[in-house]
Amino acid sequence: MKKYSLEGGMFTFKQFLETKAGKAIYVASVTVVLSAIGSWAVLAHQDSASSERKDESMAAAKSKPAVADTHFAKEAAQGGMAEVKLGQLAREKGSSDSVKSFGKRMVDDHSKAGDRLKEVAAKENIMLPTDIGAKDQATYDQLAKLSGAAFDRAYAKDMVADHQTDVAAFKKEANGGKSDALKGFASETLPTLEDHLKKAREMMKSVAGSSVSKSAETSPSGH
Repeated sequence: MKKYSLEGGMFTFKQFLETKAGKAIYVASVTVVLSAIGSWAVLAHQDSASSERKDESMAAAKSKPAVADTHFAKEAAQGGMAEVKLGQLAREKGSSDSVKSFGKRMVDDHSKAGDRLKEVAAKENIMLPTDIGAKDQATYDQLAKLSGAAFDRAYAKDMVADHQTDVAAFKKEANGGKSDALKGFASETLPTLEDHLKKAREMMKSVAGSSVSKSAETSPSGH
């Protein structure tokens, strides 16, 4: 056992601790060591908590869709609901078979696409609107006042304009969207919208021609 000298005498560490000075030094040393350990533990906990918050923040940022993707999803949802509502109106008020047939397809195709979009939006944490926009409602109200050939022409013209806008928006999302899920939805739906645009143009030509023919048949010069 190691011995220490004090004013010429020899004593052990145990004897040293039994002295007032030894006890004071021992207690002070233990206090310093424990304080250092406690401080290290606090800092380690703070670093760990900070790291966890940072990871959670990064995960939340990754799970949150881009503003453009969210805008696309909401616009697509409202546009799709409008196509369904206008399609139902076309089936009721259209006087041309082509208009009635097109209206039925709008109801079927856009209802299906709307259901698919809801699934994608739910996974992407996007809250979709539950009704059509003010502009589409105004269009619906205007068309609802028309009938016969006038309705057919106005509806066909609106369908061409709407689907030109839709095709452009879906192409943009399919090529430049940040959300893989929404890009996939846009890519899957785009061919159907392009076919809608093609059929809408054919419908517009059809109802324009039939209205001219009917006018000629009923005019005095036509007899």
